[in-house]
Order: sequence, then C-alpha cells, then structure tokens
Amino acid sequence: MNTEQHRLTVSGLRVEVVRKNIKNLHLGVYPPAGRIRVAAPLRVSNEAVRLAVVGKLGWIKKQQARFEQQPRQSTREMISGESHYFSGQRYRLRVYTANEAPDRITVRNASIIELHVRLGATVEYRQKVMMKWYRQHLKEVIPPLLEKWQKRLGVRVSACYIKKMKTKWGTCNAKASRIWINLELAKKSVDCLEYVVLHELVHLIVRRHDDQFTEIMDSCLPRWRSLRAELNGLPLAHEVWRE
Repeated sequence: MNTEQHRLTVSGLRVEVVRKNIKNLHLGVYPPAGRIRVAAPLRVSNEAVRLAVVGKLGWIKKQQARFEQQPRQSTREMISGESHYFSGQRYRLRVYTANEAPDRITVRNASIIELHVRLGATVEYRQKVMMKWYRQHLKEVIPPLLEKWQKRLGVRVSACYIKKMKTKWGTCNAKASRIWINLELAKKSVDCLEYVVLHELVHLIVRRHDDQFTEIMDSCLPRWRSLRAELNGLPLAHEVWRE
C-alpha cells in the first residue's frame, strides 16, 4: 500500500498525517500524551485535513485531558518497598544483593517479588534484570495464545516479537504476517494480553478497525471491549507504552 507521512500544525496542535490508498479519513488521539494522527486518502488535501481536525477540536481536547488525568506510577527506583506489577497483580519489591550470586527474580507469594542482583548493581542494571524477566514471562505465555487463536482464525504468523513501544500495545505487519507485542503487557493480566494477541491476529484478516474487524472480535472474544477498557484504565508506567 502506497503511503506518505508528514506533520501539520492546526490551532496550535501538532498533527501527524499519514496518506494511504484508503477511501475515508480517520482521526485518532492516542495516549499517553494525546498524540493526534490522521489517516487520509491520497487525494485529500492538507486543507481538508485541517478542516477535519478543526471540526473535532472539542473531542480532541477532551481525549487529551482524559489521558493527562490518568494516574501514573512514580519513577521506579528499584528499591525494596516499591510497588511493581506482574501479570495483572500488584507486588512489593524486595531487593537482595550479594557478591557472587547470579541475578534472578522470584515471586515469593501473592504479594512479594524478590530481586536478587550483584552487590553495587545500579538502578539501570536492576531495571534490565526486571525487563529480562518480564520478557521471558511473555515468551512463555504468548505461544499458547497464538496457537489457540491462529487455529480459530485460520491464520499463521511468520514471527511474533516482543519489544518496548511508546504508543501501542501491539502492532501487525499483515503483508509479512508478523506481529509485535508490547513488553509492558507482562505487567497486565493474561486476559488483557490475550485480547491484544487476538486483536493483532485479526489484523492479518482485516487491516482496519471496520465493521468486519468488530464482527470477528465479537464472535471470538465477546468481552473484548471490557478488556480494552480495563487495559487502558490501569495505572500507567512512568514510561508509557500503549495503544
């Protein structure tokens, strides 16, 4: 699909414009900072895009205000006593240091995560250990979800990657049959993770969020809207990666 991308400033707001070989103009406002994005047909002029944005200014500012008011976790210092999330649950962190012990993380019970690192490990190093643990968790729980929904939908991904993303929970390259899942989802419930996996797999069939997309989602996971609301209503990380 032919695409071209540039930015416009409309009433003091920066707008990302992506022109594609599509029929209708689509305007979206995305967390965490209220990024404005317009997907427009190739033939639509900049002036038409400006008018579309101006006509939605009230709605845009309302969405941006909602994102701004959403609660955020404080900056993580990776010290004992901090709250951290894993698989939809809130835990207290306990940090243990030793000269020669290997790095490891253990979920001790329903309320404690133990982080074992070398003596003198920096905040950045402790974060890396935690991120590696989160990534390993997703590598274990995503394959069964993929297998379940690939079979149901009759599709097959060529690859599934895990990475940090600033504005999306997941993304899909339908042409290459590849999907990406946000590392931040390791903190969320498995139900929310399943919703995102299914969402991206459906994009292998339907690229846009049109009626066909909604129909497939409704038939596969009737509560997907409540899971989406739950996902977007949870406390944001200090650094946020959302869709």
